Amino acid sequence: MKKLKKIAVLAGDGIGTEVMAQGIKALRAIEEKYQYNFTLEEGLMGGIAIDKTGNPLPQETLDLAMAADAVLLGAIGTPKYADPTLKVRPEQGLLGLRKALGLYANIRPIKAYDKLVGLSPIKNDRIQGADFIIYRELIGGVYFGESGRNKDNTMAYDTMTYHRHEIERIAHEAFKTAMHRKRQLCLVDKANVLESSRFWRETVDIIARQYPKVKLSYLYIDNATMQMILNPTGFDVILTANLFGDILSDEASVIGGSLGLLPSASIGDQHCLFEPVHGSFPEGAGKDIANPTAMILSVAMMLDHFGLHREARDIDHAIDTCMAKSIMTSDLGPEVSYSCSQFGDIVEALILGEEIKIKSLEQANASII
Repeated sequence: MKKLKKIAVLAGDGIGTEVMAQGIKALRAIEEKYQYNFTLEEGLMGGIAIDKTGNPLPQETLDLAMAADAVLLGAIGTPKYADPTLKVRPEQGLLGLRKALGLYANIRPIKAYDKLVGLSPIKNDRIQGADFIIYRELIGGVYFGESGRNKDNTMAYDTMTYHRHEIERIAHEAFKTAMHRKRQLCLVDKANVLESSRFWRETVDIIARQYPKVKLSYLYIDNATMQMILNPTGFDVILTANLFGDILSDEASVIGGSLGLLPSASIGDQHCLFEPVHGSFPEGAGKDIANPTAMILSVAMMLDHFGLHREARDIDHAIDTCMAKSIMTSDLGPEVSYSCSQFGDIVEALILGEEIKIKSLEQANASII
């Protein structure tokens, strides 16, 4: 077997463990098909890490992530630590990991599957064929700026700060991706009000000259949120700051019909992390009902990042086949649903080209490849 990458596996909380297991099934199927060998090492992060160590990101986990070629993350968060006033919370582990690894670019592909357009509250004719990608700056802006309150607690502030190099590095990544897609890039900002947005626009304008084949456009964040609902097929690559990207990527989830379908990648110069967009869904934990699609597609994004494009397409094709054949978990509302683990088994079999059995309304079996 050809020994490849070392991967830190952080399943996290809630359904994280269950969906991660299905992502690993897909990765092991790629190993078997191509005679590869990935080294997987597990670590604690989030609520489970607080329970066991008092720290949402133990030093051992951080060391593991720093030494790995990639990090696979399941989900974090538990009701036990939901109070935002708590001094130690699971989300601090994720923010700390992003910062420590220098993961400045969050990449979220958005795709409308033909079989699932009816799940979206948006009219079918508007979302049919939607396929775009959001590049969100991840470790700058208001989430990492200076914040606080005055002494008598009558005023609070948060500061949105960006350095030119922070904008340049993610802009280059977004333009490079646009070159391989429809060659359209939309910068989303609030340049009519915010000085930081005007700085973004000025910087991106300069970088755009290096990519003359890419058509650059602009939308204010308020208009962009409206256009994403009115005309989602009009987008190709979206580039935006941390706060705006957080808003847009969650809004975009309604296009696909479920958060359980959306993978993501967080990329830096030296490190990378791949995770589903959804949360830890604690009420569904242990019931084998979670949708592992986003986790499995996150594994595909990781393989793409490694340059294993053929292998990533094998996973994408398996998911496309499942969607086309209505092989889905219960959250997508199919007439016949599959459990989280059953779905993972089917994806594994499809990658390996093995015959699988699908359910019918009468629970009769029919084979497909």
